[in-house]
Amino acid sequence: MIVVLAVTVGIGIVRGQTAPVDTVVVDGESDLSAPPAAVYVHVSGAVLSPGLYVLDDGARVVDVIAVAGGFVADADESAVNLARQVSDGEQLHVPLQGEASGTGGGAASAVAGDGRINLNVADAAQLESLPRIGPALAARIIQWRETNGGFTSVEDLLAVPGIGEKMLASLRDLVTV
Repeated sequence: MIVVLAVTVGIGIVRGQTAPVDTVVVDGESDLSAPPAAVYVHVSGAVLSPGLYVLDDGARVVDVIAVAGGFVADADESAVNLARQVSDGEQLHVPLQGEASGTGGGAASAVAGDGRINLNVADAAQLESLPRIGPALAARIIQWRETNGGFTSVEDLLAVPGIGEKMLASLRDLVTV
């Protein structure tokens, strides 16, 4: 376990030591020697050093966890998909064991205070209460959420098979993350 953690931290440190830089544009063309694009990820919860980190575009959750110093002893490691790519502006919360995944503390509610359904905690019945969402599509939404570590924005619904722009437009004001 300690060896795996040490390797993970080492990989993340090597891959995560990127500072933001401006891309040089010459005659309308970007400089091909410019460093790769960067993504900003806010890490919170059960890691040794929570905070805002800048990583190369294409970084994965394992890289973010490593740069943040690794998991704390009582982190719920199984609640985090280490293989998932992170996106710019994402907040990654690592829960403690027994903490509801995707929240900053106590139990998560699938219905927000404004009545919208939270895509990251809703069960199939709650999702099916949305217009044009039946059992099969609700199952695909839950499967996508479990495979990808949760939704970071409502627009992530476009990645769920069977949801297109028109359906997203009809759901946008009814759901939250």
